[in-house]
Amino acid sequence: MKTMLKYVLFAALALALCAAPAAADDVKAGDLVISQAWSRATPGGAKVAGGYLTIENKGTVADKLVGVSADIAGKAEVHEMATENGVMKMRLLDKGLVIDPGKTVKFAPGGYHLMLQELKGPFKQGDKVPVTLQFEKAGKVAVSLDVQGVGAQAPGDRGHTKKMPDHSGMKM
Repeated sequence: MKTMLKYVLFAALALALCAAPAAADDVKAGDLVISQAWSRATPGGAKVAGGYLTIENKGTVADKLVGVSADIAGKAEVHEMATENGVMKMRLLDKGLVIDPGKTVKFAPGGYHLMLQELKGPFKQGDKVPVTLQFEKAGKVAVSLDVQGVGAQAPGDRGHTKKMPDHSGMKM
């Protein structure tokens, strides 16, 4: 009976480890906490990818995300997607993004995101893609994006059952 219980517990542990995706570690920089950093796998030949994360300001003074860089991309920018008059539009936040004290800003599909362009290679599910965030006060902060499935909508989503949003009407 003990041997059977040992096998059942081992099998349950193995299943839990296989089912739980690796999560990005929280990164602390000054009063900022960056968490849930992720991206999607890219199809062959893709030259762009989005990066998503959550930034929490636990301090009493605002900070501003002023830039992003990544060795795997020739160009990296902070963007926002918003619907105007029924049309989804994407725009560069060239003046940065303020993270107010006591607030949390979530980067997610269809909203704020890191736009990685001129990719030098594909993003494969399970990879960790290093990026550097540049803040006005906290300075340079290294973060790794956990690469999820192609259709993922959130960190830990393997992307198999979700439908990607249709951005065919999007204007840039």
